[in-house]
Amino acid sequence: MNEPSDYFPVLGIHEFAEQSPVGCNLLFNDLSGERSIESPHKHDFFIINLFEKGKGTHYIDFVKYAVEDHQVHLIFPDQVHQWEIEKETVGYQLMISREWFESFLPSLRFSASYYHIHPVFTVSEENYKQLLHEFQCIQDELSKDPVFWKLIQTRSELIGLLISRSVEGAFKDVEVYNSNPVLSRFFSLIDKYFKEERSVSFYAGELTISANYLNIICQKNLHVSASSLIQDRILLEAKRLLKVSEMSVKDIVYELGFYDHASFSKFFKAQTGMTPSQFKEQQ
Repeated sequence: MNEPSDYFPVLGIHEFAEQSPVGCNLLFNDLSGERSIESPHKHDFFIINLFEKGKGTHYIDFVKYAVEDHQVHLIFPDQVHQWEIEKETVGYQLMISREWFESFLPSLRFSASYYHIHPVFTVSEENYKQLLHEFQCIQDELSKDPVFWKLIQTRSELIGLLISRSVEGAFKDVEVYNSNPVLSRFFSLIDKYFKEERSVSFYAGELTISANYLNIICQKNLHVSASSLIQDRILLEAKRLLKVSEMSVKDIVYELGFYDHASFSKFFKAQTGMTPSQFKEQQ
């Protein structure tokens, strides 16, 4: 079975690094002014957007977020996004290659699945100043010859720690997602197997617990069933493929492991209120 990356317009960091040194693993961009990405797409790298002044809208995996002052917006590899930023916006962006992202991820402290749920958050004045300082230091270092890449990598990891500190105070459910290792492993397993495996018992087996206990953990901590979390991941991939890829609905049915077009349409309409074709054509 083909990976979904075969079907998406996927932008690599090298496409933004025409004037950067060979082997560049991090880029700095100025986000000030009006700009838009009308067609949803995804990247194979990690993005941190820091907004000093923000106005506009940003869609990350089909969820709409307002662009506002003193915000951080995170976009993980393989997430689909698009935005429309108005001219009053002043912001800064770091693009971190997939290679560096693997070593960067621990500095975020919380699981990637948690940031997928909370990719946009406001930071305090103090945290904003600290983040801006690190962004500016990276921008300055990138202008030097030779570039001190190890220093840049270390500063990017410090940015990750500052982000995690901001998130810790911004959302009440942070401990729920990160205090129970079973949940983090469950999300990782869903990402790996959601196309082939739909049963709660399969994931429970991989976690060496009973299906009933896995459901209890999900209900107690997240107030949803384990099967709902599996279905949410299938739905997200269906939306990505319908909206961004050039695959036909017939091919998507096969790609996502549904028995036939009717079963896929029934699942999709029950979740969204629209048929797959209606969603695909929706602006």
